[in-house]
Amino acid sequence: MATLEGCRCRSASARNNNSILYSILKSDSLVTPEEPQQHQQQQQHAQHQTLQHLLLKGSTSSSLPGSLQELRQQACSCGSTRRRGVLRSPQVTCKAASAVLVKTLHFVKNVPCFRELPEDDQLMLIRSGWAPLLVLGLAQDRVDFETTETVEPSMLQRILTGVPDRQSEVPAGQNRAAVGVSMVDIEAIKTFLKKCWSVDISTKEYAYLKGAVLFNPDLEGLRCLHYIQALRREAHQALNEHVRLIHRDDSTRFAKLLIALSMLRAISPLVVAKLFFRPVIGAVNIEEVLMEMFFGK
Repeated sequence: MATLEGCRCRSASARNNNSILYSILKSDSLVTPEEPQQHQQQQQHAQHQTLQHLLLKGSTSSSLPGSLQELRQQACSCGSTRRRGVLRSPQVTCKAASAVLVKTLHFVKNVPCFRELPEDDQLMLIRSGWAPLLVLGLAQDRVDFETTETVEPSMLQRILTGVPDRQSEVPAGQNRAAVGVSMVDIEAIKTFLKKCWSVDISTKEYAYLKGAVLFNPDLEGLRCLHYIQALRREAHQALNEHVRLIHRDDSTRFAKLLIALSMLRAISPLVVAKLFFRPVIGAVNIEEVLMEMFFGK
């Protein structure tokens, strides 16, 4: 495990082969000299089997805690917050999302400057970044999905029609928001995917965006805060330099990519877990699955 001294905070801004540019592009390559394709496929296959095993095992675990956004939705009885949706083809979509999750963790594990961080910082960054990285991976792999809308009666409709509160129909340990996902949240994800596809983001741009998402200095309690801040800045700088070099005639492209990042950060991890994993495996603590896959714990 890396220590504070192992973070190399003083050399984080150095532009050399140990920089974020080299690290991210190397880890995002399909094949590297250090890792032959056959070994890489075997490793990803093993991770995928671990994911399937843990998801099945986790189907009886407790649900994730509600987010602030969901608390607002529970408190509001207007129709807009009661419009919920479910995947139209959950088996297909959840399988594709699981494959992207495996690839995402494989990417993170192979970023050298990430592995140099203390384990506590790695845990915090994974918990913070797994969902936006997954959605970014869905965009890169062009994974599209369709949903079916279900409308929950408003409080007034319940009173007038005598329909019982569905809260009593939800299994113990879950809240009302556990049934389906808000259509507002679903549209936020689909809007982000369409944004990425309309911009036609390249492989290198996706790699730099992943670096900017992964190294999140806004988390409380980071031991290598300054190092992570430097990595975030370097990822943005590398993205900007790449855009200016490759897309000289498009002066707005970098701004479009930053807008996509802001859209991505607004997507709730709880929503991602509910939409892409809960339909198949039920209530599962996705963080336990991630830690098992990443650290083998």
